[in-house]
Amino acid sequence: MPLSSELTLASSPRAAADARRWVGDIFVRLERTDLLECAQLGVSELVANAILHATVPFKVRVRGTASHPRIEVVDGSTHPPVPPASVPTDDLDLLLTFGRGLSMVAQCAVAWGATIEADGKIVWFEPAQQMTDDGSVEWVIDHQEQPDLEPIDETALAVHLLGVDVPLYLSLSQQYNELRRELRLLSLSHQSDYPLAGDLTSMFASFERQFPDAYRKQISDAATRGHARVDVSFSLVPDAAPVFATMTEMFDVADAFCRAERLLSMARTTPQRTFQNWLLRELIHQLDGAEPQPWTGHTDTRAASTSQVG
Repeated sequence: MPLSSELTLASSPRAAADARRWVGDIFVRLERTDLLECAQLGVSELVANAILHATVPFKVRVRGTASHPRIEVVDGSTHPPVPPASVPTDDLDLLLTFGRGLSMVAQCAVAWGATIEADGKIVWFEPAQQMTDDGSVEWVIDHQEQPDLEPIDETALAVHLLGVDVPLYLSLSQQYNELRRELRLLSLSHQSDYPLAGDLTSMFASFERQFPDAYRKQISDAATRGHARVDVSFSLVPDAAPVFATMTEMFDVADAFCRAERLLSMARTTPQRTFQNWLLRELIHQLDGAEPQPWTGHTDTRAASTSQVG
């Protein structure tokens, strides 16, 4: 079963101990005590690093699955962490874990890295069963960049999405962003194990390029104003229709991978899947000349309660 747990941390020296205890409790409940030592040591170091060198907000998350859990520490700084130059060999140095850099994380991980976002960063690691002596696991830096949007040309057609459910859209957007990030991380750090991740990452980038800024801005503005529904109008090139048709199938494939724990993200909920299929179907049909049909579904309040403006 995919994991999604989060703890907000205070900006104080006790934050590392709080995170260590919280992560330990989760791994015990998961019956992954084989990873407990590395999970607790690694999260202690990441939280200490964040408190010493970054800015609020500070959060720790456990993501992934019981088979492949991943620990993430979130902070408000966009400065990339500095990777360890070397691993100390002195036994006393190994005991001084608070704020000692990222060497211990490298020793505790089978994979680790950081995602730099517009409003902060996520430093993550997948705990190992035992610490290594050299911490030689290669780390991954992923800059979360906005797609290069292609200019709308003279063949562009106007499309209208009527009655877009704003909370449901935002919950779907959050799910999509998490899936997109998982695929990118896999393509960067586990390409040999997940060769499809790179292809899917490229397909997702092509999908995102079809949408102009006006599309996202209209929904974001509606969310800011507290609107539950909004009509959205923008332009698309006719050649985008095959991309949307392909992505309809790819999202189903991604859901199947998530449920089989081959991806570490959550699959779409039934309301999210129904809504996304309506949206893509509307785009395909309107580019083929059909009249717009409004969304008539209902908000999934459980999904919407975790939504955020992306």
